[in-house]
Amino acid sequence: MNVKDVMNSDVISCRPDDEISNAAQLLKEQNISGLPVVDEGKVVGIVTEADILKLLEVPGHGGLWLPSPFEVIEIPIRELINWEDTKHMLTDIGSKPIRDIMESEVYAISADSSIEDASSMMIKHKVNRLPVLDGETLVGIITRGDIIRGLAEA
Repeated sequence: MNVKDVMNSDVISCRPDDEISNAAQLLKEQNISGLPVVDEGKVVGIVTEADILKLLEVPGHGGLWLPSPFEVIEIPIRELINWEDTKHMLTDIGSKPIRDIMESEVYAISADSSIEDASSMMIKHKVNRLPVLDGETLVGIITRGDIIRGLAEA
């Protein structure tokens, strides 16, 4: 079975200059977890939910900071000012361009490659999706789920 047999040829993508908030909205609306970033017809990057979530990491905290209900209730008034600063910072982040957070090292595959090759590439490079290219032109995308569905249907 080849990549072209299971890939999605209706690719949803974004541009490097698109705002992070627009990409996040697109991921949500389309119920997908990653987007190829295309500039003048060429794939120049990938942006994923994980890339956006990394923006919420607090240095020195060891991970994402999301307040618990108890923290929200117990925040003293002086901390509310910091919370307002944090909300403002997140708004600023959303207006930055995708190029600031996208992964620019893109692993891609051709439509005529086997799904075994696609699977091996995903495992080797620890990625969940591969743009499918014809030369430098984006013609599709294949995800781990596409491969599993293809195998189940075979």
